[in-house]
Amino acid sequence: MIRKSDVLKYHSEDRAGKIEVKPTKPCFTQRDLSMAYTPGVAEPCREIVGMPEKVFEYTAKGNLVAVVTNGTAVLGLGNIGPLAAKPVMEGKAVLFKRFADIDVFDIELNTKDPDEVILAVKLLEPTFGGINLEDIKAPECFYIEERLREMMKIPVFHDDQHGTAIISGAALLNALELQRKRIDQVKLVVSGAGAAGIACASLYVQLGVKKENMFLVDSRGLVHKGRKEGMNPYKERFANGETLLSLGEVMKGADVFAGFSVAGLVTKEMVRNMAERPIIFALANPDPEIGYAEATSVRSDLIMATGRSDFPNQVNNVLGFPYIFRGALDVRACAINEDMKIAAVRALADLAKEDVPDSVLKAYGKEMMEYGPNYIIPKPFDPRVLIREAIAVAKAAVESGVAGTPITDWDEYRDRLESHLGRAQEIMRRIIQKAKRDPKRIVFLEGADPKILRACQVILDEAIAKPILLGNRSVIRKKAAELHLDLKGALVVDPQKFDRIDEYASDFYKMRCRKGITPEEAKKLIGTSSNYFGAMMVRMRDADGLVGGVNQYYPDTIRPALQTLPLSEGISVIAGVYMMVFQKYVIFFADTTVNIDPTAEQLAEIAICTADTVKQLDIEPRVAMLSFSNFGSTRHPRSDKVALATKIVKQRRPDIIIDGEMQADTAVVPEILNGVYEFNTLKRRANVLIFPSLEAGNIAYKLMARVGGAKAIGPILMGASESIHVLQRNCDVEDIVTTTALAVIDAQEHKKGFMTESAGRSM
Repeated sequence: MIRKSDVLKYHSEDRAGKIEVKPTKPCFTQRDLSMAYTPGVAEPCREIVGMPEKVFEYTAKGNLVAVVTNGTAVLGLGNIGPLAAKPVMEGKAVLFKRFADIDVFDIELNTKDPDEVILAVKLLEPTFGGINLEDIKAPECFYIEERLREMMKIPVFHDDQHGTAIISGAALLNALELQRKRIDQVKLVVSGAGAAGIACASLYVQLGVKKENMFLVDSRGLVHKGRKEGMNPYKERFANGETLLSLGEVMKGADVFAGFSVAGLVTKEMVRNMAERPIIFALANPDPEIGYAEATSVRSDLIMATGRSDFPNQVNNVLGFPYIFRGALDVRACAINEDMKIAAVRALADLAKEDVPDSVLKAYGKEMMEYGPNYIIPKPFDPRVLIREAIAVAKAAVESGVAGTPITDWDEYRDRLESHLGRAQEIMRRIIQKAKRDPKRIVFLEGADPKILRACQVILDEAIAKPILLGNRSVIRKKAAELHLDLKGALVVDPQKFDRIDEYASDFYKMRCRKGITPEEAKKLIGTSSNYFGAMMVRMRDADGLVGGVNQYYPDTIRPALQTLPLSEGISVIAGVYMMVFQKYVIFFADTTVNIDPTAEQLAEIAICTADTVKQLDIEPRVAMLSFSNFGSTRHPRSDKVALATKIVKQRRPDIIIDGEMQADTAVVPEILNGVYEFNTLKRRANVLIFPSLEAGNIAYKLMARVGGAKAIGPILMGASESIHVLQRNCDVEDIVTTTALAVIDAQEHKKGFMTESAGRSM
């Protein structure tokens, strides 16, 4: 569930809006500034005067798109004007950047005059490599795009038209194949004669649908020959039949219904009256022309697509525009022509027929996705879409003669595209989805803290975990109400009123009686300290994991847990690992929180625990044991310790990819790793760094978090027999949600071990 308050906070907190401009070159010294601006900037200016095409070499033009609107047809909001449209345009900018690494300036024009829009956009041509028209009402949008395509020498693309057409076109090809129907023989009904409806009708004809078999219906009924009311030249192209018919009448015997109109327009009876093995694309936004459950309840032979992510076959424009522009920009295309659109359609349709990789299944929390009635187009977060679609579009641009700089080495281009993929976000999604598969009971030590409460709202909404909030019930309820949170589904436990408090205290006393604890002290600690009480909840199987520390010092949170919960079997040392999330990759740092000067034996154990933790997240660990020495280049007891630890790990766990001792840059720079030290066993950049001391690890992770551009997730506590996770004192809500997901995954693994032990005992 997405709440209004959450959305408004998302858009307004920190710095307002969703986008910012950052320099891509150093701008720190006077020399830097002199090169960025005057006098140095004159040199690229002179180069461009002499050779205009060098603008792509010396400026951002080649990777810059304008998202342009006048706000006359925004999403499902209608004519809300340019100011109110700006959040949507910023959102479009985020999608361009997120999915294809394309930079965007959003431009909202304060005019409804199509000729003024045309003039304004035409004058922007020197700035941009492409123009994405957005949310401009029909029929003006057709005229605007047609004129701009004639006038401009850069790609102009109205996504409301062609994006929807391309994605639904791919879905149509595969749905027809699965329903065993020929495209040139089907009766196809299009509902909605706006930008999307007209564009989709046009593309379907290019794909093979016969015009005489296509019926366009608008709010007045069938667009037929001789009709006068509500007509324009764009509708006239698809006029069919001689008389006015209702949508229900037109849908009788139809093979395909493609809706781009309004919610609730199609009835069960209309679906019943369609031909055998029908296809329904109910793409009205945000609610379809007929609900998925309604349609499938009357036709078991149906293939259906909607614009929603909670039903199969989501037709989502994000499968199109980022990758189409990526391919067009990379060959400096002067247009996005019909060949390029068809290439995008074919690429998407073909990709849906391939085996779905595990990374995509994990991202969507699915055990299986395969080509069939419930999977006719790829998923938006499938990283293969960028590669396949951008290459197809770029090739079509080259072959159709609109490419300014044709690509000759397509393998090199594929590698370049892969560099645009941000692996970090994929890993973060994978963590959340893995937690959601089997949510666990996670107890939060600071149950009344506002950050914890806000995080629990997200956790409940996303079904990541089953929260248990420790604290005074009335205080927690009051604070939740003040924050406008609905925490239904979270269990609130007040330790002082807990009915098993005596049992908890007795068990704790038995554990700690030889550590100076009396029965009275045990009961007082359990009743007044949420840290001890929460740990006991995990010990007594009333919770599966523990998260705490949002307003406490690390030792104050971890000490009670370690006094209450034993180490894992065969483990002699506790350690902490941080997941450092960079833009394009993730690296795990250990130990960063516990062991000040570990021995070689302890370092080996930390490395093994970290590798196993990383495997739990479905990431193959490549472990580098760090030192100030490279493979014996400097002999010293400290570097010898790391070399010995590496040897121990290789002996105990030959399945782990590990090497060392090595310097930090050797571990993460492939040119050093495979150049000077080609004998190494990592071969690729290490994604697990084991530091020789707490001092080194702690300094490194904090520097990366503060000045290195990394987001630190953790620390993940390793070696405990149960799922214990301590928050940073300055963490935000997102950190708490991610840490909770990690705690759930950890609890899932511990439960597997517990079930295995129980099964062994029962045998």
